[in-house]
Amino acid sequence: MGWNSWDCFGTTVTEAEVLANAQVMADRLHPAGWDTVVVDIQWYEPTARAGGYNTDAPINYDEDGVQQPVLARFPSAAGGAGFAPLAARVHELGLRFGLHLMRGIPRRVVAADLPVRDEAGTVVATTAEIADPRSTCSWNSDNVGLDLTHPGAQVWLDRQIDRIVGWGVDFLKVDDMLAPYHTDAIEALHRAVSRAEERHGREVLVSLSPGTHLSLAHLEHLRAHADMWRISDDLWDRWQDVRAQLGRLARWAPHQGPDGWADADMLPLGRIGLRAERGEPRDSRLTVDERRTLLSLWCLGRSPMFVGGDLPSSDEDTLTDLTRTDVLAVGRHSTSNAELLREDDLMLWGAYGTGPEQGTAWAGVFSTADEPCRHRVPLTSTGLDPVAEITEVWSGAPVRPDAAGDLLLDLPPHGVALLRTR
Repeated sequence: MGWNSWDCFGTTVTEAEVLANAQVMADRLHPAGWDTVVVDIQWYEPTARAGGYNTDAPINYDEDGVQQPVLARFPSAAGGAGFAPLAARVHELGLRFGLHLMRGIPRRVVAADLPVRDEAGTVVATTAEIADPRSTCSWNSDNVGLDLTHPGAQVWLDRQIDRIVGWGVDFLKVDDMLAPYHTDAIEALHRAVSRAEERHGREVLVSLSPGTHLSLAHLEHLRAHADMWRISDDLWDRWQDVRAQLGRLARWAPHQGPDGWADADMLPLGRIGLRAERGEPRDSRLTVDERRTLLSLWCLGRSPMFVGGDLPSSDEDTLTDLTRTDVLAVGRHSTSNAELLREDDLMLWGAYGTGPEQGTAWAGVFSTADEPCRHRVPLTSTGLDPVAEITEVWSGAPVRPDAAGDLLLDLPPHGVALLRTR
């Protein structure tokens, strides 16, 4: 659970903006479990702009070809400090610090043909020799792939990851890994991160993206080599994007657990689009009901949750919803999470409590209709205790079955009733 700079600042986030969001997280969200602050893509690109990527962009890098922060945006990186000072300030707030990377090696580093040295300082290759220029990303031109049949490629990747983890990075979001599925790159990254963890004595969580058309056939490989993985392309503040995740999370929810987590993407909530890839500065276009549907679904599906809005300028109601511990408990303390029913505009989910929520059961009743609807749901279909008192979590209102044992739920367009018994 954390914050990511992408939805509000795109490729242009600054150190001051990261720290401002970290402060709000520490003050407001951290008590509810939010704990990670992530700088997204192109922190190394001096000409980065809102609204897209520059072709063959310049890239800041050191003598080994490892990317370096742009000093105009991250002044504490001066003197070769990298992100160490910023990571330290985030850690002082009791939070974890995350960073985005692209698969492969910067094409500018390849063109420079730099020496690749092993730990003893011996040159084992050049950056041109370890690159695979045929392996490119369809939406960003910063990098090309590594030729992982060349032993020097793993040497360079180990150096890159070790240097970044050495700055104090606790979380790596690595992009262009899953669509198409790059088995060799995922395994090489896992080796590099494992070695860096051992060297620095710290855990680093690995998130892979994007997840366009990601198949469950990859589940065991993902579990063995990553901590979380996206199951869709970018999600924005459009109802159709949220609705599409109902089906994807239904497919992945039964497989969630400590071995790895399917990620339904960032939460485009609050103040977004300030300098983003998509759209002008705006409050999220999702309605209150759509926002609560999103949050209920991510919790019932046990997805990781990263807020995309600028926390200091987001509205109070959004911040309040993000800190509803009675809702967040569903994602943090539940098991047997599954879609139970899907008929027309009605979708029904269920989950059971674990740990401090032992004995609790939840049901999520989702309406995908575009107009207000009354839904009749047999209580026996929900998995809830038929004799226990039922509470709708968002409103706190009691819900009682009728004489036939059915729940009659009046839901707004794209709305949800999150039901709980204990």
